[in-house]
Amino acid sequence: MAGKKNYKVTALIPAAGMGKRMGKDRQKQFLMFGDMPVLAHTLKVFEEVDEVTEIIVIAPKGEEGFCLDKIIEKYRIHKVTKVIAGGKERQDSVYNGLKLLSDDTDFVIVHDGVRPFVSSDVIKQGIEFAKSFDGVVAGIPAKDTVKRVSDDMFVEATMNRAHLWLIQTPQTFKYKIINEAYNKAYINDYYGTDDSSLVERLGYKIKVIMDSYENIKITTPEDMLFAEMIYKNRFGKLTMYRGKG
Repeated sequence: MAGKKNYKVTALIPAAGMGKRMGKDRQKQFLMFGDMPVLAHTLKVFEEVDEVTEIIVIAPKGEEGFCLDKIIEKYRIHKVTKVIAGGKERQDSVYNGLKLLSDDTDFVIVHDGVRPFVSSDVIKQGIEFAKSFDGVVAGIPAKDTVKRVSDDMFVEATMNRAHLWLIQTPQTFKYKIINEAYNKAYINDYYGTDDSSLVERLGYKIKVIMDSYENIKITTPEDMLFAEMIYKNRFGKLTMYRGKG
């Protein structure tokens, strides 16, 4: 890949979660804040990054049409080439997307659809570092003390916080590496906690880059309130989220 100028970079955006912890009648990725659904905010960032060639959205099964009509077409997300159904778990959803990619793909970015405050600079940095490393993940240093706790809720050990990071998305990989990692994970019936963990288990080295504490994953109603605060701070206006999308 050395010396290549035009890379094919595909962003896989898993947005197939059912959002049970949100307690709403609409999935969290379709909830509104700042006059757009959460997912639209996320996709807009990738749309505007020149290095991203195409976007594949992985939607809840049965919601592909809604996602296409009410998100992608309505908000003019032109780089989306496919909207596909997700699987039972997030890993299954990402795998559904990976299986559609062609061999001329150079890099794959995986980013949660419910992280709308992802930075374009972090996306670009991940792509650039992926040219030299096996994989790149965005993360933030742990602020709190972390303890390992037994099943009966007693402290077993206090971890060294200096070496603990909270890993987020985007996560960026050479296509051949992430494809190999996913294929072998399914051969071995292995489910990891994130995409990087599937790559790590094969012995590849993962580079960590500094992200922002604002790159939150919207999971609960409290997260939506926090999202409103971030949005107001960035754009100077506040539009309270509406649960029905």
